[in-house]
Formats: sequence, C-alpha cells, structure tokens
Amino acid sequence: MTPEYEMLINLLHNRMSVRRFKSDPLPEGAIEKILEAGRWAMSGANGQPWEYLVVTDPAIKQALFEYKRNEVNSFSFWMEQIRVPELRHPAQQLSGETEDRYKMYMARPGFANAPALIVVLGDGRRQWATVMAGHTLGRHASHLTDGLANTCTLMHLAAASLGLGTQWLTTHIEDGFKRILNVPDYMSVYVIIPVGYPDVPPRKGVRRPLADIVHYNQYDYSKHMSHREVIEYLLKLRRTSKPKYIQAPDNKDKADKK
Repeated sequence: MTPEYEMLINLLHNRMSVRRFKSDPLPEGAIEKILEAGRWAMSGANGQPWEYLVVTDPAIKQALFEYKRNEVNSFSFWMEQIRVPELRHPAQQLSGETEDRYKMYMARPGFANAPALIVVLGDGRRQWATVMAGHTLGRHASHLTDGLANTCTLMHLAAASLGLGTQWLTTHIEDGFKRILNVPDYMSVYVIIPVGYPDVPPRKGVRRPLADIVHYNQYDYSKHMSHREVIEYLLKLRRTSKPKYIQAPDNKDKADKK
C-alpha cells in the first residue's frame, strides 16, 4: 500500500454529506481549488460536458433555496406518503400527524446559509464527442450524465481534502432553477453542491461490506439478494441512517418542542 492510497482511502472514509453549514467564509481560493479538481474528471471521448455556476449572492442563494423547498421538497414529501412509513426517506421519518410532519420538514434551514453553491450544468451538445453507440443502445444513462457524475465526485473529494463539507442536491424539477440562474434552455441544471464548514459533528459513513458486493469471473448467486431480502436490507439501512437526518440539531430541536 502506498502513502497516496492511504491518504485517499482515509479521505473517502471520513467524507460525509453535510446538511447544515456554518456561515463562516471560505478560505481564499477554496472554490477555485475545488473546481480545478472537478475539471479533470473523466468523460466520454473527453467531451467535458460540464460548466460550473458559482453562487455567493445571498439573495440568489435564498431564491434557489425557496424554490427547492416550495416546489421540489414539497413534491418529494407528498410522494413519500405513498410508501409505508418504515421505508420512507429517512429525512421524512418524523413523528406526528401528516400536516405536522410536513411543517417540520418544510421548516428546515437547508443550504441557504452555505457560503457558496456550485451549480453543475450539463451541456448535452458536448456528449456528441463520443461514439454514436453511446446514444443509440437504449442505456438508461448517457455519456452526459456519466461525465457530470464524475466531475461532481471529484469536487466533493476536493472539498473534503480542504476540510470543507458538501451536499449532493439533486434538482429533479429544473425549470425554476434555470429561471433564477438565467441558464439556457438546452442546458441542464444537473446538481447543486453547497460548500462550507460543517455545523454538525463528524460521523462515520455506512457502506455494504466489500465481500458482499464483489464477484469474480462470474456472478456469484450465493450473494444474490431476494426481493424480500432487499426490503429487509432497506429497513435495516433506514434504522441506521434515520438518526443522521432526524437527530440533526435543527430537527431535534423542533421535535423536542412538539
């Protein structure tokens, strides 16, 4: 094992998604260092289908937050009610009547306090740099989304290496974000990455054991999970991840006051 690998694996083990940020300013040049790491991501035929929109203006950050809360989060909450409570997203496993849970969920402070947001934009025209087969074989993903995911991953790791926290905020409903940011219609608002100092204590991540997910030469059916086993796994995962969402300071305080 090399020192470089030890450094990388330690970074991966300790990186975490942050949902509550301090308003402290970032070190000078931190955003540029994160973006520099991101632009070296892999992409189909090196098409580099990404651009980055950095938001530091408080009014624009607030507008993005309010749109996500009022349109995306509201939609997400009511869709989750279709599921049995035990399998709902852990952020929505709150106690109380439905309307009370909705108010608690919608009242969270969110990412508006983060000093900076990196909005990752996708330019679908650039994926045509790669082979035609990448567009015609019916894959559920494309070389566009492959490349965008790669650049985001590198930026999350770069931020962690600087002692900063990040969150992966999927946009789901892009139109409102585009209007706020004046993004061209043919480009996509792929994801928003808030960046800042975490306002939560460090915690260890949870991952499936390596032995359970690695196969050699052919698929090992002794490791295959039945449909029932997948549901049992998800229930166990929910019990593990729920405290990280529900017992965050902002949610716990609200729960204590009920």
